[in-house]
Amino acid sequence: MDTQLDWSAYDSYGAGDAYAALPATGGAFGKAAAVCIGNRQCQRTEKGVMCPSFRATLDAAHSTQHRAATLKAALNGEYGPEPFAGPELAAAMDLCVGCKGCKRECPNGVDMALLRVETLAQRWAALGGAPLRERLFAHLPRFARWLGLLNPLLSLRERWPALARWMERRLGIAARRSLPRGAARSFLSSVPTEAVGAADGREIVLLVDTFSNHFDTETAKAALELLAAGGYRIYIARAAAGERPLCCGRTFLSHGLIAEARAEARRMVDALWPFVERGLPVVGLEPSCLLMLRDEYHSLGLGEKVDKIAKAAVLLEEFLAREHDAKRLGLAFKTMPGARALVYGHCHQKAFGALKAMRKVLGLVPELQVEFIESSCCGMAGAFGLEAEHYDVSMRMAELALLPKVREADSDTLLIANGISCRHQIRDGAGRDSMHFARVLRMALAA
Repeated sequence: MDTQLDWSAYDSYGAGDAYAALPATGGAFGKAAAVCIGNRQCQRTEKGVMCPSFRATLDAAHSTQHRAATLKAALNGEYGPEPFAGPELAAAMDLCVGCKGCKRECPNGVDMALLRVETLAQRWAALGGAPLRERLFAHLPRFARWLGLLNPLLSLRERWPALARWMERRLGIAARRSLPRGAARSFLSSVPTEAVGAADGREIVLLVDTFSNHFDTETAKAALELLAAGGYRIYIARAAAGERPLCCGRTFLSHGLIAEARAEARRMVDALWPFVERGLPVVGLEPSCLLMLRDEYHSLGLGEKVDKIAKAAVLLEEFLAREHDAKRLGLAFKTMPGARALVYGHCHQKAFGALKAMRKVLGLVPELQVEFIESSCCGMAGAFGLEAEHYDVSMRMAELALLPKVREADSDTLLIANGISCRHQIRDGAGRDSMHFARVLRMALAA
């Protein structure tokens, strides 16, 4: 089997283990599926992230265990010679939102999100290509710079339900879902190309993702101002002159377009390497983007540089927490008596243990009362909640805990969500605006 991702990390799995039950085909990919031993920890509804689709449906067919079992059956030939083109695998993977909860919370660390990506890639290869909607969502970073021009059309879609229903029929985009608006001007086009901040400050690299650059530019602006206030010398990661902005490749990977994801990742590695080679940390804002450098880049066959880049890549909250622990943090925050903040953690923040850092940094703001929402996936999960056939289950995921907690919050409570998809879901489901925690910290800076 010709796999598109690098599964060599699983080469030695099951060696000498008579009970490993490795699939007959698939090589290391099959071994990665066999990491699941069927203990069904994913079929639970208590604390934690996994498995969002099982929690929403209470159907074992929508759990990590069932997906792994179906994939192993496919690799054992139980679904015929073209299993990736058939309905069984498609149905099993359909509600996987790629939350990464199983990689952290499963006792064996099943990486179903990555297994799903390879499965999708194999499906598109068997069917002759990905559908139009999936290609549109995947290619978002490549046409994001022009999306601001479409804002009048999006406004018309919201005022004219017939247009939204037509788009649902033609493209499969949920008519009941709002669509994100592009910024009139990208963040990167509004800041200097040279380093900013203190000339003698500690040097760092700020990685501004596609979403912070073209949609929620206020997040990137807040982060830059915050880091400058901290006395850092900030380089903003950029593509080579004349090229379009950098992209981590997440949208391509999530839709099974691995070659395109790899191409974007190579551009990212090339741009970051001169800084990382000098020992600079790479500070990111969007969890799903930054954490891709620490996780999925290892599976894209990008060479030895990835290991060093992965170690340098940190979320803003992780960077600030480490600086505080090292007694290097030069930020002063004003007292906020009576202020309350309700925090929803992105699934990847939870999967990589970054919420502790966020809790620590928010705790530096005097008298700010902070509550974290105990919840699984918000249900938006990138483009998942935009897809017509997934809208209902997307909202069910959100209604399990997130949206009720948001609705209970007072109107003056600060709502924090670092994932842009999470903020989208909160706005659609509860009619409330939330913000990246960088904006709250900027708000709390002492004069």
